[in-house]
Amino acid sequence: MKTEISVGILAGGNSSRMGTDKALIRIGNERFIDRISGELGSFSEIIVSAGTCRTYEELGFKTVYDENVGIGPMEGIRQILRNADTEYVFICAADMPFIKKELVQYMLGYISSDHDCYVVADEDHIHPLCAIYKKSAIPVIEELISNGQYRLREIFARIPTKYITLDFTVFDRKIIRNINTREELADATKPYVFCVSGLSDTGKTGLIERLVNEFKDNKMTVGVIKHDPHDLFSDLTGSDTDRYKRAGAVTSAIFSDRRYAAELSEKTDTDKLIRMMEKSENPPDVIIIEGMKDSKIPKIEVIRKSICDHGVCEKGSLICIAADHLSPNSSDVPVFDPEDAKGIFSCVMKYFEG
Repeated sequence: MKTEISVGILAGGNSSRMGTDKALIRIGNERFIDRISGELGSFSEIIVSAGTCRTYEELGFKTVYDENVGIGPMEGIRQILRNADTEYVFICAADMPFIKKELVQYMLGYISSDHDCYVVADEDHIHPLCAIYKKSAIPVIEELISNGQYRLREIFARIPTKYITLDFTVFDRKIIRNINTREELADATKPYVFCVSGLSDTGKTGLIERLVNEFKDNKMTVGVIKHDPHDLFSDLTGSDTDRYKRAGAVTSAIFSDRRYAAELSEKTDTDKLIRMMEKSENPPDVIIIEGMKDSKIPKIEVIRKSICDHGVCEKGSLICIAADHLSPNSSDVPVFDPEDAKGIFSCVMKYFEG
C-alpha cells in the first residue's frame, strides 16, 4: 500500500554564513525553495517552517511559525509535524537545492511498523534534515524542548530509528549537500551549463570560441556540445572509422594514450552528454551547448540583423543577448555586441555566481 507523505522545508535559519536568505538564493533562474518545492511537489503537501519570517506566505506555501524562538530546527520540525495532514513527513532544509523525489521514494520503501524515523546516514554523519519523521515523534520532541535539549540526535536516541545509507545506491551524495556559503554555491553548481543559441549563420560558433578563450584565461576548463537537429554530421569520407561504418560496423571508436572518440548509433540527449562530461577523468568547469534554442537551459541568444532582426528564444531562459544591432536598453536582459566576449563572460559569471 502506498504511504502518503508530506514534505517539510526548514527555512527559518539565520543564513549568517551566506549573508542573505538561503531559501531565496538562485541557481540560474530558480530560487532554492522553488527548486525544492518543484522537485517534491508531487507528494501530498509542502509545508514551510519560516521561523518568525513572513516572507514565504507571499510565495503561496503552507507556512508554520516557531512558538519556541531561537532553539534551532527542532522547533521547526515540531511545527511541521503538528500541522501536516499525513502521518509521515519528509523533512529537508531550504539549503538543499539538489534534493530529488526519487530519494524520498527510495526512503519510503523502508517504512514499517518497526521505526518512527528514517534518517539518511553515511560513514561520517547522520543527516537529520534529510529524514522521514512520524507524527508519533511529537511528544518526544516536545519533552526534549521542555528539558532544554535541542540537538536533533536526541530524538533518534529516544525513538526507533532506521538509518539509511546511500552506499550501493544510484544516488550521488550531491543531492543531500547543504549550501552554506557563496563559495560552496559556486563549487556545487559546477559545471556551469548554458547554451549559445540562435538561428543558423548568426555566429554562434565564433562566439563560443571567444568565450572558451575567456574561460581559459580565467583558469577554467570548458567542454562544448553541439546540437545538430538535422543529423547531418558524419565521419570524414575515407577515414578508418568511416570505412568501418560502411563495412557494416554498428559502432566504432578510435583512441590513443591521451584521448578517444566513439560513434554509437543510438539516441542520446544533452543530459546524458553532460553526465558523461561530469564523470570524465577531467570534468570541465563549464559546459557550453551550441544550439538548443527551444530548451529551458539558460542561454545566450545570438541575433544578427542580416538573418533576423528579432529573437526566437524564450525570454525566461535568457542570460543575455548578443546582437549586432540592438541597444543595451532594448531588452529586459543584458545586451552585448557579439564581439564583446569579455562583457558576455562577466555576465555569465554573474548569472551563475551572483
